[in-house]
Amino acid sequence: MKALRTYSMVGALLAIVSIFQYLTSGAYLEPRNVSNLLRQMSVTGILSVGMVIIIVSGQIDLSVGSVVCFLGALITVLNTNLGFDPSLAFLIALGVGVFIGAIQGYLVSYQSVPAFIVTLGGMLVFRGASMWITGNSTISIQNNWLLLVGTSYLGKVPGWIFCVVVLSIILMTQTRNHFKQKGQFESLPTLAFCFQMMGLIAFVVGLMTVLSRYEGIPFPVLILFISMGMMHFISRNTVWGRHIYAVGGNREAAFLSGINDRLRITTVFILMGFFASIGGLILTARVGSASPDAGQLLELDAIASCVIGGTSLSGGIGTIPGAILGALVMESLNNGMSMANIEPFWQYIVKGLVLVIAVWADSASRKKAYC
Repeated sequence: MKALRTYSMVGALLAIVSIFQYLTSGAYLEPRNVSNLLRQMSVTGILSVGMVIIIVSGQIDLSVGSVVCFLGALITVLNTNLGFDPSLAFLIALGVGVFIGAIQGYLVSYQSVPAFIVTLGGMLVFRGASMWITGNSTISIQNNWLLLVGTSYLGKVPGWIFCVVVLSIILMTQTRNHFKQKGQFESLPTLAFCFQMMGLIAFVVGLMTVLSRYEGIPFPVLILFISMGMMHFISRNTVWGRHIYAVGGNREAAFLSGINDRLRITTVFILMGFFASIGGLILTARVGSASPDAGQLLELDAIASCVIGGTSLSGGIGTIPGAILGALVMESLNNGMSMANIEPFWQYIVKGLVLVIAVWADSASRKKAYC
């Protein structure tokens, strides 16, 4: 079932690319646009990495768009208006993001306030805080170090080295896991596994070839890949990760098993604050300024990416790579519809329909599994 869902998402992505490649007369897959598409996806992707863990644990976070805006504005104000070193400004924002996550996690887990209410309130509070610290105006970034975070590239040769290293790690870990799980329920046949790995290699090499024809791997995309790899490993290979899935699957059973469910839920909100800090830095650096309107609807894009990528809103099910694939689908739609000059109201309608269909497919698959 998981493999079928993944193949369906890959097929949908290929269909989207093919349609917009035709509608834009071949401009959609030009190296510069592919690079811009991935750069635009990086913020949503990084937030999706944190949002997967939130949803898997059985919670939700509606505040991340406002938190991203607030932290990006905080970095800019500290550096541009108050003269702080950019590294120190980012570290302060990182600490503030972790603190925000800890407070929200504490209210949800230890005070039993529903996550929907806590984060909905946070969405309003931090949007207002963003207006306050920016004086309700746009502040331009003056420091080159900050701007480079959003605009620089990993060169072509280092990019290929990074690509080879990443592929080698993926192939070794996936091959080891495949033969460890061989013969178990839902394990792929070896031939299907080989085709899957060949497809992955072809995709990564093809993508790197396209990016090399422009400037290389955008730095925000590099941060996204590192974040994805780190959290995928932690969620799948650590006790903490297994506890999060257990809490999301059945919180009462997890508690009776001796898992500190309250602490685990607090930690997922802390992680979300950490990734919101990184997202705020990248978003602000990419656009070159901090604005009180930045990050609007980012929380919905992150949630939609997770759901489209196979994360269940009921908790206990979801993967980091799936969420990144969902983010790529969402950004491919955004980028393609903009390039094809489709009216904005149609863009909202299409994105809404895609989200509803994804949730419907998730519900239908779970009902079928229970029958």
